[in-house]
Amino acid sequence: MFPEKGLDENEVLAELERKTQRDLTFDSGKILGSMCTYPHPFARKIVAGYIDRNLGDPGLHLGSREIEREVIQMLGSLLHLKRAHGNIVSGGTEANILAVRAFRNIADVENPELILPESAHFSFLKASEMLKVKLVWAELKEDYSVDVKDVEAKITDNTIGIVGIAGTTGLGVVDDIPALSDLAMDYGLPLHVDAAFGGFVIPFAKTLGYELPDFDFRLRGVQSVTIDPHKMGMVPIPAGGILFRKKMFLEAISVPAPYLAGGKVWQATITGTRPGANALAVWGMIKHLGFEGYREIVKEAMELSRWFADELKRMPGVYLIREPVLNIVSFGTQGLERVEEELKNRGWGISAHRGYIRIVMMPHVRKAHLEEFLRDLREIL
Repeated sequence: MFPEKGLDENEVLAELERKTQRDLTFDSGKILGSMCTYPHPFARKIVAGYIDRNLGDPGLHLGSREIEREVIQMLGSLLHLKRAHGNIVSGGTEANILAVRAFRNIADVENPELILPESAHFSFLKASEMLKVKLVWAELKEDYSVDVKDVEAKITDNTIGIVGIAGTTGLGVVDDIPALSDLAMDYGLPLHVDAAFGGFVIPFAKTLGYELPDFDFRLRGVQSVTIDPHKMGMVPIPAGGILFRKKMFLEAISVPAPYLAGGKVWQATITGTRPGANALAVWGMIKHLGFEGYREIVKEAMELSRWFADELKRMPGVYLIREPVLNIVSFGTQGLERVEEELKNRGWGISAHRGYIRIVMMPHVRKAHLEEFLRDLREIL
């Protein structure tokens, strides 16, 4: 019920504290299944200082709009693109929808179809429903990467594009993007890479010596990439990103917003009003940490994932779904639903809805947290 009279701030805060007691917090070390993390203190400072900026009305905030442009170029540089086109958006879901929308609008096919791996994110289901694009699912190989031959077999005159995943949500698998790029070039189709998670991991992991395939714009067939700074980029939610190789993709999804302060503005994002502070935080974090800073964060996460996987392999009754590719470790065991329930009863933020338990080594996860988790898991088993 809408209150008749307002309460004192302290009363409201006390009630808010009571009502959120059931929430798990990142600093507790209990959240092990999330691809988000506690935002970096510097990013939080930026958001607090620029909370009023609205990128949906850039005529009011010309400086913030220019910073977003710089951010897109920074991310483009990270992904080997000299001139990038795109926006900081609400997250991977919006970014993926925008890519599908661009492919559909440019293709102008009566019955559009999109080919994507069975491991693709559920955001493409939303894109399919909203945009009336049929999803054609490609099979996975034994290593859980997409079967490129099956992708090719499913290309038809109605195909508007292909999707590859660089860091699947469940296992962190990176598809054979080079092969998908070649296929896209052969058939004259655009390739979208969903690197919502892997985009802030793979570039740094490759320089650390981890053998990972190319996945970004250095491959000619890649026309768009999703990358989420609010995951391993440690920026407060919401801060996703969509990058296009060519301006025509952005133009294909832009609509006029004539009543704004800047005059007739063209908007390509789904959301109209957009939090400028979060885009500024992305800019600030990249400036603050640089490539070396992010590489160190990824180094710790990758090493921790390998250590954790080795510990699981020594535990009777537990098996890895596959060797970790990125900083994600997924495992199974008999009686998985019971194990999941017991772990949750002990306060662990995990899930087993895919038929395995997934642990994501985000920056807030420490070795001590994992050792406690392993002790609980041994007791339960």
